Amino acid sequence: MKTRGQIEGIKTLGFIGGGQMAEALIKGILSKDLLQPDQIMASDPSGLRRNHLKETYAIKTTSENREVIQTSEAIVLAIKPQIMAIVLEDIGPYIEKSHLIISIAAGITLHFLENGLPEGTRIVRVMPNTPALVQAGAAALCGGAGIHDGDLDIVRQILEAVGKAVTVSEDLMDAVTGLSGSGPAYVFTFMEGLIDAGVREGLPRTVAQELVSQTILGAALMCQNTGKQPAELTSMVTSPGGTTIAGLYALERGAFRGVLMDAVRAATERSRELGG
Repeated sequence: MKTRGQIEGIKTLGFIGGGQMAEALIKGILSKDLLQPDQIMASDPSGLRRNHLKETYAIKTTSENREVIQTSEAIVLAIKPQIMAIVLEDIGPYIEKSHLIISIAAGITLHFLENGLPEGTRIVRVMPNTPALVQAGAAALCGGAGIHDGDLDIVRQILEAVGKAVTVSEDLMDAVTGLSGSGPAYVFTFMEGLIDAGVREGLPRTVAQELVSQTILGAALMCQNTGKQPAELTSMVTSPGGTTIAGLYALERGAFRGVLMDAVRAATERSRELGG
């Protein structure tokens, strides 16, 4: 008989909002047997979305946020930042000291969350990214004033079901949003440019895409698995007077790194604006 899954510290997990990021976390948690389907509940206003989650993952679903609060020890707020105030007003009366609240809404600060929920609520703010959809996410987390010992470990277990997680101070969360939160879009744009470059040089688009996807995956794994700095890995590919240094020179002449820094700065500033 299959043993019941458990995230150390909680036995029930709820999601307010059943969108893609919520689904990614549910999929990762179930695939790693951290919890069983009857230990998870999600609310969503869309009947189609509720039916999809119920039929695909056999979890419990509801249209009522209150029901999630009343049946879950930890609750993930997987909603858009623009509706956070409305949701906090809705769920606030049902939050108890035993609840652990986890927000994955970009730009929403701990101060905002603490003001919208009962005093002393245990709150952890998280910034995930979309590669969580393929269990390869990168996330950062920070805890509010009311958290208990072990709360960050609970959240880390949830996040590591779909990738890697790091703990940072809240003053760095907007930078995390600008870097890894928005980062996949920068990489996709970079990929698109490389694919187009391959097509320009005569490669069929399907071949160029396959080569680019595998090249980026392999380069990322080399950086992750070897522990070497990117500059050191670059030098391994760059011989004097060769093809790579010619390409790198063109990137430097076009201020490639400066443009990336500007992109992260712009996204970071936008995150600060969203947080008020």
